[in-house]
Amino acid sequence: MKYAFIIFCSIIFSSCSNEKSYPKAENALDAGREFIDGCLKGDFTKAAFYMTDDPRNKDLLATQQKNYSAKSKPEQQEYFNASIIIIEDAVVNDSTHIINYHNSYDKTGRKVKVVLHNDLWQVDFKYTFDGNL
Repeated sequence: MKYAFIIFCSIIFSSCSNEKSYPKAENALDAGREFIDGCLKGDFTKAAFYMTDDPRNKDLLATQQKNYSAKSKPEQQEYFNASIIIIEDAVVNDSTHIINYHNSYDKTGRKVKVVLHNDLWQVDFKYTFDGNL
């Protein structure tokens, strides 16, 4: 009876968790797409999961989140519904890709750098602003 209660509590606590689990990106295009999708949909936890963890990237993503939150609800909905249009997946080398894209809502051309580090494909978001390889 005691073990049944422990198992029951474990199931309840794990189902109440707010932690989201995201699949590991299989390649550069997956990482870039998932990151961009998170930003478009206002899911910055998802975007952060697919982003290289460094202070500059975190600051830039926080600014992106602040800018997104300042948009009107209808504009946020437009971004949420927008499609990602990949223009080019430029392979720099076996561990670096530059993805040129725009979204179907604002059609502004953008670039993200995706790198393979410790067997993980992740976006180096600062490239979008700094442009350094």
